[in-house]
Amino acid sequence: MIHIILIEPLIPHNTGAIGRLCVGLGAHLHLIEPLGFSLSEKAIRRSGLDYWPHLDLHVYPNWKQFCNLNQPDAIHFLSTRGTRSLYDIAFAPPCWLAFGNEARGLPPAFYQTYAANLYKIPQPGEHARSLNLANAAAVAMYEAYRQIAAAS
Repeated sequence: MIHIILIEPLIPHNTGAIGRLCVGLGAHLHLIEPLGFSLSEKAIRRSGLDYWPHLDLHVYPNWKQFCNLNQPDAIHFLSTRGTRSLYDIAFAPPCWLAFGNEARGLPPAFYQTYAANLYKIPQPGEHARSLNLANAAAVAMYEAYRQIAAAS
């Protein structure tokens, strides 16, 4: 069971593409408001294609409500500011992966509060600051899936 958390996402087609990935893997998508778009926008529907109605989607007005309702044991936060590699995580269900938004990343306080659970996707190339949010989510989701499927 994989859960993807997008914290204040800004770009609708990234969220749509991640929603489509969630449907493909049977994962849950959790969106933390404020969102930079309306969920009824055409761009979301276009990116999610006909998969969007099959998405297990949950929307929360803020981080506190998300935590209160879900009470996840451990959340793995993915950020370019992480000091450990995504590949250092031993994934087990339920798996919670959190991503910040496309412009600012995670909220500033998260970098200190969740420092022990902060990871990055290795990028050996020297000219890219970061991966596209949907691409980063795909890399992390499929690594989690690979490990969980291998263990079962």
